[in-house]
Amino acid sequence: MLTESKVVLITGISSGFGKETAKQLANRGHVVYGTLRKVTDVEPKINVLLMDLTDTESVRLAVKNVLQREGKIDVLINNAGMHLGGPIEMTPAEDFERQMLTGFNGLVHLTQAALPAMRQQGEGMIINISSIGGLMGLPFQGFYSAAKFAIEGFSEALRMEVTPFNIRVVVINPGDFRTNNTLNRKNAVNSGPYSDQFHKTLAVIEKDEKEGWHPEILALKICKIIENRHPRQRYIIGSPDQKLAVILKRLLPTSLFRRMLGSHYGIVR
Repeated sequence: MLTESKVVLITGISSGFGKETAKQLANRGHVVYGTLRKVTDVEPKINVLLMDLTDTESVRLAVKNVLQREGKIDVLINNAGMHLGGPIEMTPAEDFERQMLTGFNGLVHLTQAALPAMRQQGEGMIINISSIGGLMGLPFQGFYSAAKFAIEGFSEALRMEVTPFNIRVVVINPGDFRTNNTLNRKNAVNSGPYSDQFHKTLAVIEKDEKEGWHPEILALKICKIIENRHPRQRYIIGSPDQKLAVILKRLLPTSLFRRMLGSHYGIVR
């Protein structure tokens, strides 16, 4: 039994982390508002908001809607994004710009919209879903990593700025999970000088994702974080090998770690 039900706003509940997290939070008695870009079936306990992260007015209205109905937002979970694959050189501008608009700019706009209410409440929690790809650049996922790296720096700065208002900022770095990323990834190349290596590396990426954990594991962890009075600033949620990679990234010479990571993805000189 929950000692306190929280009002939670979470983006991107159509599938994957967002869908599972919204469901678990609602089942535990929290008041959940989940955003979608278009109408689709969701759990009946979840309040659905139509919102497009690339449209600042849409973002503003979604936050206003929650505040009018509940009077507060206790927790904001910035989950929505997109997954772009392909070589950096060959990626069209409109693709990588949309990656950043969705994966970073939209997160910023929504955070800015929710912060005034949290400041007035004198408390709040912002959970930003980054990635292990936000701690190391992943080959042929360069713009995805760039968006996640941006979330890392943004979260570090924001955490210090909102400390006086009793607002916590938590970053979650998932490893590989079985979500719709594999199906929904937009790949930017089918031919050209990078094609052979890209498709070889993509096979490794997709294998890792298909063998990854179920999103429920991450969702249940987020529930515990929200209900924890003293959550950590960062949670790396992945297999032992993935957690080890994060540690090795910090400890090893850059050139050695790059060779190790490249070898995993089938990239050798």
